[in-house]
Amino acid sequence: MEKTEAQFRKVVEVARSIFELKAKAYGTAWVVLRMPSITDQLFIKAKRIRTLEETGINLVGESIEQEWIGILNYCVIAQILLDYYIKAQPLNWHPQAIPLEDLMSLYDKKIELAWQVVLQKNHDYGEAWREMRITSFTDLVLMKILRLKQLEDNRAPYNSEYVSIYIDIINYSTFALIQIQASNNN
Repeated sequence: MEKTEAQFRKVVEVARSIFELKAKAYGTAWVVLRMPSITDQLFIKAKRIRTLEETGINLVGESIEQEWIGILNYCVIAQILLDYYIKAQPLNWHPQAIPLEDLMSLYDKKIELAWQVVLQKNHDYGEAWREMRITSFTDLVLMKILRLKQLEDNRAPYNSEYVSIYIDIINYSTFALIQIQASNNN
């Protein structure tokens, strides 16, 4: 598990630094997004990964790794927004910028939740994810996104079910990134 934690933390460190750079550059303009908009962003990124996996042709230039990092960071954003949606009625909610220090603290808390789930599941599953194909992570993420879309389309209340889905997507993203890095090092 020490190896897994080190790899997880290394992947998250890269994602976190990108998140922080963008927060410094753009602030938290994303606070105006509704939850279905976040889901659509996740879908676009996962769909692009799948297209690149299937065709091998990349016309945009951004790498698959960048897309996985984007998915991971959008799931953190989703959880931060979800906290606000659970506490306040979206129609009455007036989003405000989140100070950078508070934002990064929230980021770290959301990542720590994801890490705790890795610990629990790795205990029960014996790190089976290490033997999975990266394309399976893509498919699992797409499936989770479709679940989110269904919940949203059915107007399901925002609750811990959403949080669980975002955590799973974060973890699939980190697993994919760990495997990509391992294959790049070979």
